[in-house]
Amino acid sequence: MISAILFDLDGTLADTALDLGGALNRLLAEEGRPPVAHERIRPIASHGARGLVELGFGMKRYEPGFDALRLRFLDHYEAGFCDQTVLFDGINPLLEALDGLGLQWGIVTNKPMRFTDRLVPSLGFSVPPCVVVSGDTVGVAKPDPRPMRYACEAMGVSSAHCWYVGDAERDIAAGRAVGMTTVLADYGYIAAEEKPDEWGADLRIASPMELLTLLPTR
Repeated sequence: MISAILFDLDGTLADTALDLGGALNRLLAEEGRPPVAHERIRPIASHGARGLVELGFGMKRYEPGFDALRLRFLDHYEAGFCDQTVLFDGINPLLEALDGLGLQWGIVTNKPMRFTDRLVPSLGFSVPPCVVVSGDTVGVAKPDPRPMRYACEAMGVSSAHCWYVGDAERDIAAGRAVGMTTVLADYGYIAAEEKPDEWGADLRIASPMELLTLLPTR
């Protein structure tokens, strides 16, 4: 039995890489450094501000000055977080089909509320989400399972009757920790050096609409 489907945001529902990359390259320009090509940024986009600062500056998170760069990155992202971000092809038809099947849907993302609360309404979802959980909604982010539990409680569904779709290892880990069926979005932001075969996802999809072919007969 399935009652609801939860989705990650960046790299699963929305293609945010261009705006994230733009913020990184504006920060790099301020520091007199060369820009990073989009082809290098896209696979890292799901790793958020920390991952992108690591990519752009070749720094580790514990190094002096790293957090100051991260905060400046977020300020640059604030200035253009929805300039070029769009839904992936097939997302709205997928959501309409899920709605037609009587399934609830929602978002669990590690993106901070300062962006999520404004970005989600601007994306043009044809069926609005039942719940949106950001990276700071409950004080912890994925792979911690608490955001997943919070989303299920908000929708009034059991995690055992919920699927989670995401494109990162932490997405699969968080979903598995609460007993959800996990679905890896292979079309998302997965770097060449990552090993998604080892993440333990229950199912995998190459496009959003492929999810419909995996749903159990109701």
